[in-house]
Amino acid sequence: MPSEAGGAHPPVPGGAHSPVPGGTHTPVPGGTHTPVPGGARRRLVLKMSGEALASQASDETIDGLVVERLAGEIASACEDLDLELAIMVGGGNIWRGSTGAGQGIDRATSDTMGMLATVVNALALQDAIERRGHPTRVLSALHMAEVAEPYIRRRAIRHLQKGRVVIFAAGMGNPYFTTDTSAALRAAEIEAEMLLKGTHSGVDGVYSADPKVDPGAERLDRLSFMDVVTRDLRIMDLTAVTFCKDNDLPVLVFDVMGEGNLRRALAGDQIGTLIW
Repeated sequence: MPSEAGGAHPPVPGGAHSPVPGGTHTPVPGGTHTPVPGGARRRLVLKMSGEALASQASDETIDGLVVERLAGEIASACEDLDLELAIMVGGGNIWRGSTGAGQGIDRATSDTMGMLATVVNALALQDAIERRGHPTRVLSALHMAEVAEPYIRRRAIRHLQKGRVVIFAAGMGNPYFTTDTSAALRAAEIEAEMLLKGTHSGVDGVYSADPKVDPGAERLDRLSFMDVVTRDLRIMDLTAVTFCKDNDLPVLVFDVMGEGNLRRALAGDQIGTLIW
């Protein structure tokens, strides 16, 4: 794990990004994200899987209509709610590292191919958001100056402060780490208030069991990171879960594919499952 991942995260010059007093965004018990007088803008990181961009009705890798809908909710939320938003997008709709490794491809090579797939998705999302009139920047952990800026922490923060949606591509630039873990790392680095994990499987939060198998499964509105670990609730990989726990980074799990759900999550409405 990179050395900057551990320990406390001092405030970023330019103001803290925390819940607005009097609103619905209350501080998370046990966390370090507390209200700041003056109503500073909220800074959030959205983790979105590559499969969320794919067509559910055909074999299209990227469904233009789906991307347009998500981009519309992102652009309108950022403008109406005065947010600072960064997005970590996966690449599973194009390439899955585990599948490639199963086909005999070296794991590190396969994971690198997956990182390149996330760049394709990031560019598609960038194009859709900007056609909605909202500025964006793609920051890649792999150097590819012709299509994306290199990821630099202070540059990412400056883009956010200027009102641009920042799209993180290529994970953290290293094999063997999922984009869940990469999203958690970036959220901690840029001092985000919360990590939003949008699921694409129609599951609207964390359940006591697989709701597709067990019809009696109960949706959990709130639970702790230790609950996720001890109950083996595989909503995120274990590395990401423990990282968020160690860095007091709350996670909201919700169904990103439901109409209007993304905007509701960005607005701080009660939706999905809060892990803290």
